[in-house]
Amino acid sequence: MEFGDNRRWRLERRVSVSVLVQLVTLAGLIVGSWVNLQRQLDIVSHDVKQLLTTQEKFCEKLERVQEKTIAHECRLGVLERQE
Repeated sequence: MEFGDNRRWRLERRVSVSVLVQLVTLAGLIVGSWVNLQRQLDIVSHDVKQLLTTQEKFCEKLERVQEKTIAHECRLGVLERQE
């Protein structure tokens, strides 16, 4: 940048090859990081879906056990009253 006669900044339009290579490398790193982040988010999403499915199955089994427990408690109550 140079200081002109009318006291304004003037930007030189020359760009060196090394700056261009650095910008391309930086852009590549940003894109690579973004792709990697998306892949990891897909993996996390898949794992969360699996956890939710497993939790639903577990809750269903727990409800069945609870129903059986209540049924057995009722039977025990009837047997205890009969004695």
